[in-house]
Amino acid sequence: MILQAYRILFDLYGEQRWWPCKSGRRWEIVAGAVLTQNCAWRNVEKALENLTSAGLDTPENVLRAEPETLRDAIRPAGFFQQKSVYLKETAGFFLENEKEYSRQTSENELYNRRKKLLSVKGIGRETADSILLYAFQQPVFVIDAYTRRMAGRHLKLDETLPYDKLQAVFMSALPRDVRIYNEYHALIVRLCKESCLKQRCGTVCHEIG
Repeated sequence: MILQAYRILFDLYGEQRWWPCKSGRRWEIVAGAVLTQNCAWRNVEKALENLTSAGLDTPENVLRAEPETLRDAIRPAGFFQQKSVYLKETAGFFLENEKEYSRQTSENELYNRRKKLLSVKGIGRETADSILLYAFQQPVFVIDAYTRRMAGRHLKLDETLPYDKLQAVFMSALPRDVRIYNEYHALIVRLCKESCLKQRCGTVCHEIG
């Protein structure tokens, strides 16, 4: 059912080519994953533009930035006091680990990398997995509120399952493939923004079942 739903969505919407940032640079993806916590993406884009305008579009410059300057730049993303701290912590981690994390590895070692990433202040499971999948091209499936909604409505899954358990259900039903994980998550987001809305289902939902 999970793989079938992916094929249906891909046929309906086509390739999404995520992550939705302008440059596609690895650090911008990482910064966006931190900033998008509890925030609409349009506001994250404003924050990223501000960072670029302020010359804070590299992890090195984020680390050197005055706290007030960094807070002002990311203000559109909300929770800017906390996120400025998270962004500095993440920048330090990124500079220390980028080369290692960009290399392909075994499933066990990927688990260890994820665990290490989760130890960074401000990075939870969804953020960590977004960074691993989209910035470092590692085969980790992202679970978010849209994934839970679609899983409960169309895949006959318990959408209240703990994050790691629901993630395991998806990953066990799919090939261990970065492209599929990337596309599937992007397709789910599009479905839930355009048809499978919070209060009701649209016409595309009927195609899935």
